[in-house]
Amino acid sequence: MKKLLLATVGLVAMGMAAPASAADLAARPYTKAPPPVVALAYDWSGFYIGANGGWGSSRNCWGIVPVAGAVIPDGCLSRSGGLVGGQVGYRWQASQFVFGLEAQGDWANLRGSHVSVFNPAFTTGVNVNGLGLFTGQIGYAWNAALLYLKGGAAVTSNSAFINTTLGGVGIASASSTRWGGTVGVGFEYGFAPNWSAGIEYDHLFMGNANNSFSVVNPLLAGALNRISQDVDMVTLRVNYRFGGPVVARY
Repeated sequence: MKKLLLATVGLVAMGMAAPASAADLAARPYTKAPPPVVALAYDWSGFYIGANGGWGSSRNCWGIVPVAGAVIPDGCLSRSGGLVGGQVGYRWQASQFVFGLEAQGDWANLRGSHVSVFNPAFTTGVNVNGLGLFTGQIGYAWNAALLYLKGGAAVTSNSAFINTTLGGVGIASASSTRWGGTVGVGFEYGFAPNWSAGIEYDHLFMGNANNSFSVVNPLLAGALNRISQDVDMVTLRVNYRFGGPVVARY
């Protein structure tokens, strides 16, 4: 009985000491919550200037316009060559949509010729010396990637010529500046806070224009030449943007 009493007293004493031992433990140190993750978002807003270069192709169809009567078809020709130039513009971004205005100018060397169907003694041809685009843009951005459509006005500087088929002697020439429309699509990627590079395709609809030459038209005296024009161009572009750097997005 004495042993049982001592054991009971010992258990009660241990139970009373346990809370005190727990109270003596050091408090858990306070740990500050980690800061929220910050994602860097590319901002396409701002003025930019850049350079471009690539390839172009121009298709022309000739027609003879006599003083009286219907236009006489005289065959078509295509030619391709290099392009190099620059562009300047401004973009502003709203959420993931990007809007912009741009002016582009390129030196070109698209020269081609063909033997006249109407009078094979002569060869006719056109050279595109330069072109310009004045367009609006609308695009969709995935951070530093931008896909956009563009459209607006186009202008080309051309020279037309008529040579003898035998010997290639120049007989007549004419220069013209033509206005038309353009549509295009492009992809651009921002590889640095203010630098981007991309590729763009444009089609120019230049319509028909009547041309008079420096001398009497050797193909048909008193006639004009109606020349249609369509241009396709693919260019690689590099732009420097003067807007702000990438911005934090939480």
